[in-house]
Amino acid sequence: MAGFGVTNEGFNLKGFDVILSECRDRARQMFGPTIDLTATSPLRKLLEVTSAEDAELWKRMEDLYYSNFVSTAQGDTLDLLGQDVGLTRQPLFSEGEVKFTLSGAAPGRRYVIAEGTAVVTDDMPPQAFYTIAPITLNSDTTTLTVGVRAFEPGKDGDILKGKIKDIDPAYRAIYFSNLGGATLAVTNDAAFSGGLKKEDDDAYRARLLGLPRNIWTLESIRHAVTQIPAVIDVRVYDPLGGVDVSQSYFNLFSFAQRVFSSERRFGEPYFFDVVVAHEFAWPWHTQGVVTGIFEQVSTAIEKVRPIGIFPNITQADHVEVGMRARVTIDRGYDPQVILSSIKQRILLDIGALKLGSDVLYSQVMRAFVEQLGVVDVQNLHLRRCPASFGRVTFGKIPFQLAVVEAEAGENLTMGETEIAFFRIDSNLIDVEVVKR
Repeated sequence: MAGFGVTNEGFNLKGFDVILSECRDRARQMFGPTIDLTATSPLRKLLEVTSAEDAELWKRMEDLYYSNFVSTAQGDTLDLLGQDVGLTRQPLFSEGEVKFTLSGAAPGRRYVIAEGTAVVTDDMPPQAFYTIAPITLNSDTTTLTVGVRAFEPGKDGDILKGKIKDIDPAYRAIYFSNLGGATLAVTNDAAFSGGLKKEDDDAYRARLLGLPRNIWTLESIRHAVTQIPAVIDVRVYDPLGGVDVSQSYFNLFSFAQRVFSSERRFGEPYFFDVVVAHEFAWPWHTQGVVTGIFEQVSTAIEKVRPIGIFPNITQADHVEVGMRARVTIDRGYDPQVILSSIKQRILLDIGALKLGSDVLYSQVMRAFVEQLGVVDVQNLHLRRCPASFGRVTFGKIPFQLAVVEAEAGENLTMGETEIAFFRIDSNLIDVEVVKR
């Protein structure tokens, strides 16, 4: 048994070969060294069967050992560890398709239904969903189907056929107030599904590993905000050390005279800054039946912030990025298919970036050259739109009046409060595809 089982390095699994070898040694001790243990002997077959059962038992013991740790537990055992700390798996978002129907269209006019359009059911209160792709209707194409996803996770989004009745009134008043004599109708021809599913082990494990064990820290503030499904990333700024007790100088203050490392007049509240990047479909402030990100973040922070210390919640600068390039492809390949594949690859790569993460030239170049059929890429320049002026009141981010195009080989540098996003139909994309 020495060297196997629980050791200082973890669980050392005893394999089938070791178990069978030990069984053969015990058989020779019991029946003598001349006992027949060749591959065709009956005793050898019996030893192999029992060794295989013992090997499976060792595997089960290994699983049992590693199920005690968040980093290695899986399935139900990971759920049990989460229950111990009060954090359960989050449900996923219901998904389905809705059909938009245009009536009374003006000849020659295009009616764009943008990605992120909110549609609602006829329930009280209504369930809200948003479109996941843009569509365009006109007098020739009056009906199109597009995918939608629920704003709120859970089984309540698994609605029945025909429950979607209209565009959200608040959204309609803002974005569809100038339809003229045209009207838009929307419905779902099939039931939605997906709300009963739960997040996978990797996503759940990441939340468990990031769970703070002390509620009076900046980490707890950040964790509370990142639990909001629509939040992509968050940064918490507290230069004075107000809620971050992990600061090396925190315990050096005389709280009767100086509060949180900076002298201020008594009665003045202390604020720390929270910069939030979120998915575009969610409004920043509550709009119609959709609860805004600002209100959701405020509610989440209220549960963990220290008494007398208040958050200054700010929306991150969402910077749209694109590129200009000339791509040469082999004969026999469809330029539109290759360009679509390149855009999808860049969409996934950019979507994984966090606040302050630069858009790397090499990363975008790989999206081009790793596509089947691409022979050469020339004059690749990355582009970015300026951030919204005055949205973030701190940090060294210059306001730019025009689209910025970097030199060939240069990265797009993001500020600490900026996050890059990419749209496949962006006007910043100027890619010429030619055949060799």
